[in-house]
Formats: sequence, C-alpha cells, structure tokens
Amino acid sequence: MTPPPPVTHRATAPQILARCRDLVRPALAQAVQRLHPWHAEMAAFSLGWGTADGRPVTGSQGKGVRQALALLSAEAAGAPADDAVVGAVAVELVHVFSLLHDDIMDGDETRRQRATVWKVYGTGPAILAGDALFALAVQTLADAPGVHSAAAVRHLAGTLADLARGQAEDLLFESRPWTGPEAVQPHEYRWMAEHKTGALLGCAAGLGGVLAGAPATTVDALTGAGRHLGVAFQAVDDLLGIWGDPQVTGKPVHSDLRRLKKTYPVLAALATDHPAARRLATLLGTGNPLDRTTARRAADLVEEAGGRAATLAEAHQQLESARLSLDGVPLAPAALGEILALLPFFVDRTM
Repeated sequence: MTPPPPVTHRATAPQILARCRDLVRPALAQAVQRLHPWHAEMAAFSLGWGTADGRPVTGSQGKGVRQALALLSAEAAGAPADDAVVGAVAVELVHVFSLLHDDIMDGDETRRQRATVWKVYGTGPAILAGDALFALAVQTLADAPGVHSAAAVRHLAGTLADLARGQAEDLLFESRPWTGPEAVQPHEYRWMAEHKTGALLGCAAGLGGVLAGAPATTVDALTGAGRHLGVAFQAVDDLLGIWGDPQVTGKPVHSDLRRLKKTYPVLAALATDHPAARRLATLLGTGNPLDRTTARRAADLVEEAGGRAATLAEAHQQLESARLSLDGVPLAPAALGEILALLPFFVDRTM
C-alpha cells in the first residue's frame, strides 16, 4: 500500500508578515538612527516604536505589507530574502514620509488610534521629518552593495514621481463638483488610487525583483501585481472610512463622509441611476460639512445606491488582476504561494 503524501503546512498571512518584519526591523531601525535625533524620534513615533517623549513602545508596529512584498518578490525571483532587505527599508521609509505629509494635507489628527505626528510635533517639524525620510530612502538604496543598486534607485525614483501625481489628483478632486460634466468619475479615482497607493506597493514588489536580478518581464509583472493590490487596498480603506469600527480604525464613524471626501463608494453610488444617488447628490451638493445625523443618512444612501457593493467588487477584481499579473512569469512556487496567501489581507483586513 502506498503511504499518503506528507502533510505540509503553508504559513498563514500573519506568520508570513511576522517573518518578513523580523528580517527587516533591525536594518530599518539602523537606518532611522542615521537621521537627526529629532527626526528619528518622529519617525519612531510614526512607526509605532516610541511615544511622543521618546520612550520605546513594545509590540506596536504595522503589518509590514510593503516589506513583505519586497522580500517575497525577491524569493519568488529566485534570490534569498536578505537581498531585498535594503529595498524593504527604502519602501518603508517612503511610506512613513508619505503618511507624515498626507496627514498634514488631509488635516487628519489621528492615525492608528493616536495623534498624528504633525499634531504632536507641529506642522513644520513633521514636514521636515518627512523630507529627511524621503532623502534617507534614496540614500539607503544608493549605498546598497551589489550591482543592482542603480537600477533600484531608478525604480524608486519612478515611484516617487507617481506618488506625487496621485496625490496631486487627490487634492484636485476636492475642488471638483459632485455631479455634472466636471464631476470625478470612478475611473479617474481608480487612476489616482493606482498612483497614490498602488505605486508604493508596486515599487515594493518590483524592487524585490530588481534586487534579485530578475529580468524586466518579471519585474514588470511583480510591479503590476503590486499596483493592483494598491487599488484594492485603497478601495477597502474607503469602505473603512465610512463604515469602519472607530475602535479598530482609530477614526470617527463616517469620518470620510463628514469631511466630504470623494472616495470610491460615494463616486460609484453617484454614477448610478438609482433614486438614492439623486438624493445623495442633493445632500452633498450643499458643500457644508455633514453632522453625525446627516453623515449617517449619506452612508445609508451610498449603500442603497450600490456604492458599498461596487467598491467591494472593485477590490476583488483588483485582487484577481494581481493574480493574473503573476501568472504570466516563472516564479518560485513556495514564494509565489506566500504572496498569494497574503492577497486576502488586502480585502479582509479590518484596519
């Protein structure tokens, strides 16, 4: 009788993320210590490593999705994860830089259930710390040993340009009307999300391939998959900005609606012919910030017009597009399996 095949236990998403964080954390901490002490303190605060008075915080760090994508992509391209640690550090530094500046531009006073850096340290210091992180990210890649450093810097530079384009569109959306020929359309929002959010996730995955010495077709496939994941991530972020649990998101209920922020659920709802969409347009068209009661009514109208369902469908479609991007190139099965194991996190996450 033929014995049954051995049972293999694939790592879960939390285990995969933890493994990658453990590989990156020492190098990331070392990089942050290269900053001016004041900037290093603000970076540690933003990363969840320390309090506003510089005391260390244990067990408080983000999921590390971008770090994981960089390491797993290198492994998928046939290199050890260690080869991509410098890329993971650079991407994480850019991510923190973008959060510091985004919170200022959006006027957000809380993130991850505590005050944002600009609220604690001031607007000027937060901008300066973001600039320092930006410069450190580029320097980190430029100083990396090996023959792929220059290509990695070029890859990051393209990402930084895309981030600025996406952020510009996001800010310009604020001045456009809710309805009529000048209204923001869902496809325009999708383009913005791909650049503002998808660019950095795509950069993480692509940098893993670049630092592994992968061919251009593989780097492009990894980058494309990451960009699709970014749109999915942003779509779910938009859902949480309206319907998320404040105890989990750290933001007030209906926070995005109360700020009249143009997010995918609202735009998708307004793009329909549903009667609720017309009532929603009238409600939003006053231009006045919504109070708690009106925001609740607006959220109900968005859902009634199909905005919530459309956003979730968009997130799932972007996940499928990411899978298809990875299907077209040869990748190491084990690492590819771990990347695929992470995909549900982009839709099923709660914060």
